[in-house]
Amino acid sequence: MNWRLVAIPITLIPIFIIAIQFDIKPEDVLAIGFFPFVGAIIAMLIKLGLQGVKFAYITRKYLGSFDSFWKLTGVRVGSEFIKFTTPMFIGAEFIVIYYLHKKGVKPSKSAWIAIMDIVTEVFAGGLLSIMAGIFALLNGAYVVAVVVLATSITVTSLWLVLFFLSSKHTFQVPQGLANLVKRFGKEKGTKYIDKTNSWMEEVCTMSRENLKTSESKKIFTVSFLFSLASWSFYGISFMIIAMGTGYVISAFDSIMAVMGANAIGNLPITVGGSGLAEFGIVAYLNNLDPFNFDIPEGTVAWDAVIGWRIATYYVPIVITWLLLVKLALSRISKPQAT
Repeated sequence: MNWRLVAIPITLIPIFIIAIQFDIKPEDVLAIGFFPFVGAIIAMLIKLGLQGVKFAYITRKYLGSFDSFWKLTGVRVGSEFIKFTTPMFIGAEFIVIYYLHKKGVKPSKSAWIAIMDIVTEVFAGGLLSIMAGIFALLNGAYVVAVVVLATSITVTSLWLVLFFLSSKHTFQVPQGLANLVKRFGKEKGTKYIDKTNSWMEEVCTMSRENLKTSESKKIFTVSFLFSLASWSFYGISFMIIAMGTGYVISAFDSIMAVMGANAIGNLPITVGGSGLAEFGIVAYLNNLDPFNFDIPEGTVAWDAVIGWRIATYYVPIVITWLLLVKLALSRISKPQAT
């Protein structure tokens, strides 16, 4: 986990480059104002809170009164720290699987709950990002549109196809990869591959048992709506920040811009999408080509983008880290296995 703490300062490098390149001073960011900045933080915290409530809802639907609703919510919010500090925003699912398993839930059931959580998150976010890409295309921002659509369609399709195929096909570790692990890992490698294949088979079995039930369809639908709401709060966070700089943007345009930037930030290039998200939101709002980031007068400015990034990324990093250590990674008493 220590390497993630090292990764956080690395994410500041693009911010410094932007500030130097476009002569953004600390007072320019501070000029946004206290209330818009706090408002954006609150919008982001509501986004994270809705993610946590959704996870608690899914967990308790499948496991009953398994654990405190609010603790489950806190664990899920804390798991976002992993997504904030990895390329392509992955990893939170491993924390919730770890937590549920330590609480006595079978690995296959833990994985199923985590998959239901992440698939609805990806589906909702992907749908909004695809909408953003279409609007960018209609407005002539062709390069931005292609990147947004290519990223969002690929990621969303991959998750949904694997999710729904799991109810019809039992996935296993690809044979080529399995042979390599067994060859170099010998007995341990064979053991790990066998355990992984067994785990994947159990997950696919659970998918077959659950996906066709009316209860799971209801859980999926409700979770999807939670995800749409949570991404929407993330989107309006930029509108709130922009108000502090005098730049007027509607809630819908703000959501589209942020989701377009989010798709660009999902490219596995930088830690936490640092730099990509900032350039993405400017490119989206100003119909810029990838080689020209001089912002026309009267449009969104870099101070607003930097302020938005601080409010929705760096402040939540601290909060999610505290919840991760306090709840998800703390000593857990293991109840009767579920």
